[in-house]
Amino acid sequence: MSHTVNLAIQVLPTHLPQPEAYAVVDAAIDCIKASGLEYLVCPFETVIEGPYEQVMKLVDDIQTACNKAGAQSLLINMKLQRNFVKDIAIDDKIGKYK
Repeated sequence: MSHTVNLAIQVLPTHLPQPEAYAVVDAAIDCIKASGLEYLVCPFETVIEGPYEQVMKLVDDIQTACNKAGAQSLLINMKLQRNFVKDIAIDDKIGKYK
């Protein structure tokens, strides 16, 4: 069984002026929104929550969306939290701060 994971992803378009780079980041966030998965946009990264397989597919979809938005090159930083016996939830980490 695939448990829910958390993935923090930061997409950095390289070799683009700042306004164009922000448009590419917006395309990445739009792709995440369209996935239907739980997510939280933060100042430096976006955290995604969902089944491992769906989250990993979304990573590929994000890259495609960024390319379609004008990025020819990306630097992507990711952090994955995965537990093989239970689900991981964003609220487990930050719920008390809401």
